[in-house]
Amino acid sequence: MDAGGSGFIAAHILDILLQHGQADLSFRSQEKVQKIKEAHPNMPKDKLDFAIVEDIAKESAFDDAVKSDPPFEAVIHTASPFHFNVTDAKKDLLDPAVIGTTGILKAVKKSAPTVKRVVITSSFASIVDGTKGNRPGHTYSEADWDPITEDEAIQNAMNGYRASKTFAEKAAWDFIEKEKPKFTLATMCPPLVLGPIVHYLNSLDALNTSNQRVRNIITGQTKDEIPPTGTFIWVDVRDLALAHVKAAELPAAANKRFFITAGYFSNKEIVEIVREAYPDLASKLPSKDTKGGEFPGPDKIYGYDNKRTVEVLGIKFRSLKESIIDTVKSLQAVGA
Repeated sequence: MDAGGSGFIAAHILDILLQHGQADLSFRSQEKVQKIKEAHPNMPKDKLDFAIVEDIAKESAFDDAVKSDPPFEAVIHTASPFHFNVTDAKKDLLDPAVIGTTGILKAVKKSAPTVKRVVITSSFASIVDGTKGNRPGHTYSEADWDPITEDEAIQNAMNGYRASKTFAEKAAWDFIEKEKPKFTLATMCPPLVLGPIVHYLNSLDALNTSNQRVRNIITGQTKDEIPPTGTFIWVDVRDLALAHVKAAELPAAANKRFFITAGYFSNKEIVEIVREAYPDLASKLPSKDTKGGEFPGPDKIYGYDNKRTVEVLGIKFRSLKESIIDTVKSLQAVGA
């Protein structure tokens, strides 16, 4: 089961699950269900089925969605808000993330006794200490936790997002410890997620936040100045999706966090990849001398340890070049 099936990451997880032969999805709207049915017209109901969960922040929202015949063996929960159009951090970000996460765990424990593994999409935001900046000399790994507090969480949207991921993931691990369910947990902690969109689900207007930078570069919006990169580590959505499925299947992934990153990148690097691969976009791109978006250098930024993802899940990461070329192609297909 893939809860949150219409999101950028979830759409790729769905593709892998369908290749493996089965997927049950929960959605917030009937419209998304219709789009997926139209894209997979030959999939019988026992292979691809749907439940509507309109508000993941409501208690008991998932109780019916987790019931299935044949019953589920694993649940992958990707649904959580990531945007900065926030008026009330607690109501818009914290509550849906925490209640949605604990709600699905409660529902599985209560109504889906056959489930052996729950996989939850968390984030590098739950690992990184945002107060420490680029933090040269420190290597981030699964052992790190963002120390953000509830008071800090409501100060601004960025803090609200980081806190929503941190509090939701902590709540999941607390649930496992206190409730001792029959299932085990794995959490996925990616940084910036780039890669092609699944065209029948994601439009140019409703792009995931991470891919908006690629759209802005190829549509001429960064011609005069390349914006700051922000987070300097990334992963391709297809590698991240595969990591979710592997974490659902492999016994060795039980009760582990996974820090899932391919490594460093910068906005300037994206511009240069586009320039080389898509010469017809040259007029839209910043010149080679345009300032901004540079990488600070490996000695001026934190390190990353992604060994667990490589060794336990067997992920072989795509290159930034492949990811950006495929991303641009997918954005052009929807009108960029």
